[in-house]
Order: sequence, then C-alpha cells, then structure tokens
Amino acid sequence: MAENYQVRWFEVTDSTNDRLLADRFSLPDGAVYAALFQTAGRGQRGNSWKSASGLNLMFSLLLRPSGLPAAKQFAISEAITLGITDYLASRGAESRIKWPNDIYCGERKICGILIENSLKGDKVADSVIGIGLNLNQKEFDPSAPNPTSLTLLTGLSYPLEDELQALLSCIFKRREALSNPLPEALTQLEQEYLGRLYRLGEWHGFIDCRATGDNLTPTTEEIPGRRFTGRITGLAPGGLLRIETEHSGDEKGEAIDFAFKELRYIL
Repeated sequence: MAENYQVRWFEVTDSTNDRLLADRFSLPDGAVYAALFQTAGRGQRGNSWKSASGLNLMFSLLLRPSGLPAAKQFAISEAITLGITDYLASRGAESRIKWPNDIYCGERKICGILIENSLKGDKVADSVIGIGLNLNQKEFDPSAPNPTSLTLLTGLSYPLEDELQALLSCIFKRREALSNPLPEALTQLEQEYLGRLYRLGEWHGFIDCRATGDNLTPTTEEIPGRRFTGRITGLAPGGLLRIETEHSGDEKGEAIDFAFKELRYIL
C-alpha cells in the first residue's frame, strides 16, 4: 500500500467520535481514532452502535475539507460512502448506499456512519466521521434488524489493522474531490453516489414522518406516519432525498423532498 495512515488504537473507549470531537483542535487533518471495543458507540439519530469486541472496524476520522461550502456539506457523505463501497468492491462484496449514509449488501446493513460537521461562516470547518463496519462478526444482537458482515459474505477472516489501512486508502482517494476548486468534481461525486444508491428508481414502501416528528431508528411497519409507495428519483439541493409518489385513485403522484429524520424505508 502506498500510504501508511496514522491511527491511534484504543483497546476500549466510550465513543471514538466523542473522543475525537474532544481532541480535534489539537489534531491534524486526517487523524484517526480506532477502538477494539466501544462502551458507548453512537449511531444516527442518537442511537447506540453495538459491536462485538475485536471483530469489527470501529473508528472515527477527522477531515478539514478546505473551502467546502456549508451548502455543499452533503458531499462529505457522498465521498465517505463511495470510499467504503470502493473498499467493499475490492473485497468482492457488492454494496449500495442507503440514503443518507448507511451501506447495504443486498437487503442487509454492513456499515453505519455518523457524520458531525462544524461550520465556520459559510464553510465547513471540520468533520468528524464515525464508521462502524461489520468485518468478522458472525452472530449479532437480536435487536439489530438486518445486519451482515464481510466474513458472512465471503467466508474469509480479516485482520483489523490491515483492513483499516485499505479502507482509509479508498476513503482518502474520494475525499480529494472535497477540496477540489472545480465544481465538476462535486458534480461527479454526486453522480457516482446516485449510481450506487439503494433502491434508486424502484417502487417501494416508505413512511412519511414529517408530521409526526418521529426520530426512531427501526424501519418497520409500526412507525407512526403516512405510508406511501414511491420511487427515489435523485437528490434535491442540500442532499435531500427526492421521491416520486405513486398515483392513487384520482390523486396524482408528486415529487417530495425529504430531509433526514423525515422518511423511513419499509424493509
């Protein structure tokens, strides 16, 4: 491998994201904190991230994307998710990006991502990205709705430190677009993101949570909200997800743009 990324490993920590957030002002761009076990790992929507000790990749990455406008901050999600899917492809696992930034292999989740951006004026000052990638785990907590791991997909086992270096290499190749002054770089990034988007252009069931204020994690039928059939057609400005709803009786379909927490997939 051409690069050797500097990683600080912890045998046990509460949350790599919390620790990196606390230390970020004294750390350089590209700093990485990784842990064999987290006692308080965090996922999206304030939920916990549970992982067996020493089996998976649990780490946080500090990025300072020079000059990235705050209005374009969703490009960070695009770069990170594309880097992870690049890595999985190199290991023989086809994957898709479930908006905004979960990674699925088939109908099962292999990776969760938590991105916490800090702004300075109209620019992104820094971004702390927490990544949990199921690598070697074979048995999961029954409360996890649909997990899988790389070892379940391939039958192989993977050394954590080597695989983290390989994954970081893929991510840092993608992050180059974030500091590229040419607008075409971010346009290309979005096009590739859409090309790997889970359920793009397919008719599926969703739950519209805009009126309920729901911010629960489980993507099940029990979540309150208006259920509808629609298909993902692309992204709206700011990284919102655009969905075309199905015609229903005399009602015409419409295009709706959903923000994070306003939509749930029915799996």
